[in-house]
Amino acid sequence: MTEITRVPIQPVAKGSLTKLWLGVALAIAVGAGLAWAAVPRGVDVDTIAAGTGPMPKDGDVLFIEYKGKLAADGTVFDESRDIPLPVEGIFPKGTPFPIEEGATIPGFFEGLKQMQKGGKYTLFIPADKAYGAEPPQGAPIPPNADLEFEIEVVEIMSQKTFERNLAILQQAMQSQMGAPGGAPAPAPAPAPAQ
Repeated sequence: MTEITRVPIQPVAKGSLTKLWLGVALAIAVGAGLAWAAVPRGVDVDTIAAGTGPMPKDGDVLFIEYKGKLAADGTVFDESRDIPLPVEGIFPKGTPFPIEEGATIPGFFEGLKQMQKGGKYTLFIPADKAYGAEPPQGAPIPPNADLEFEIEVVEIMSQKTFERNLAILQQAMQSQMGAPGGAPAPAPAPAPAQ
């Protein structure tokens, strides 16, 4: 039978085990931090004041008041402007935005779909869902800039209602200019309340 020589194990130096566990914890923390940094960031909608009613659907038109800022330093690069419309009651105040793919930057499209009428929101859009490395020519937005918007949803209008009100507006504008033959056109009927 073969004989095995026993080698005594030296005791661990005082404090070495603590240092080992600290090293393991540090390695886990660094790994988790790198993994978190590699995850793509998404659109973030913070509710300042809750709205009411359903969320908008594709095809709806939102009338909003907004202020767009660079997330890095708060520089304002865009603000809503009320569209001066000649017939009261046809369209609400605010800037109309259609809820359809490609009508605006992807992050704005995603964010608007999460809002309700009467609500106030802060919308954060990472650069890859905004303008990325190629902002519009002449825009005050630098490449790869994250954007932040303060948004108030004034109204959500269906596409059918928007198109009907647009037709009423066009008729009103034509009547103001006069109908063909010089006779004034009849005034359009007011739009029914939604």
